[in-house]
Amino acid sequence: MGSSSPFESFALDEGLKETGYINGQNVHVEYRWAYGTYDRLPGMADELLKLLADILFAVGTPAARVAKSASLRVQPAVPVVFNCGADPVAEGLVATLNRPGGNVTGSTSIGGSLAPKRLELLAAIAPDAAAVALLSNPDNSVGETERNDTEAASRIVGRRLEIFTARNELEIVAAYAALKQRQVGALIIGVDNFYYSQIRWMAALSAWHAIPTIGPLREFAAAGGLISYAASIPEVVRQAAVYVGRILKGAKPADLPVQRPTKFQFVINLKAAKALGLDIPPTLLATADEMIE
Repeated sequence: MGSSSPFESFALDEGLKETGYINGQNVHVEYRWAYGTYDRLPGMADELLKLLADILFAVGTPAARVAKSASLRVQPAVPVVFNCGADPVAEGLVATLNRPGGNVTGSTSIGGSLAPKRLELLAAIAPDAAAVALLSNPDNSVGETERNDTEAASRIVGRRLEIFTARNELEIVAAYAALKQRQVGALIIGVDNFYYSQIRWMAALSAWHAIPTIGPLREFAAAGGLISYAASIPEVVRQAAVYVGRILKGAKPADLPVQRPTKFQFVINLKAAKALGLDIPPTLLATADEMIE
């Protein structure tokens, strides 16, 4: 079950294959997607449990929290494997990263903790932006930590921070339309699975409004956005999916440490920078993992 659109399903299939499972042959994956409407998640979890699911695979922090709660209502508790952008310990999903305990484990992209780095990169590439906005989904618990971290970082880099919230397509459009009114010169797109499903459209909106923007996925820069800084979401989903296969073979979630990304990708879209009239500092060009022309 997931919070957003099913763009993670390929990574799930790849992870299962690594442990000898092929969807439709020796394992069956029953998908449910909330498409950002988080209040649908509890009903979806209950529905999957009624189908006697052996494991709940949850993509996104809201889905992971709901899956854990639902899994404990049956005995024995159904194993839960998650991928999320939050700190799983702070969210109450596991006891510790190395020793999760209980019936839950998975992987984290730690995307929610990267907001200060994203602000630093954006301030360097758009030095004339006195005010920066953070777009955050108020229905996602990751947003509170992300907002607090970004506010602290904004004081260090000397930028005024404006917080915009959006939980659906119409609110995203309204947020972009309000940027100029609030004299915002640059934008950070927050970590949220619904936003991930809208990432190409949000790249187009950033170009349309001529607002320098940093996205939480490589796919943002690949779709025409200015820059992105993130772990590879397909990779961390694949890591979690490997755990699904191991649990099906008898491993216990409590014995499987939560996996964390080992590499983060900084991507610059040079064409977008040119369209915005921005000169990329040589130091950023030197540290970029990928430049799209």
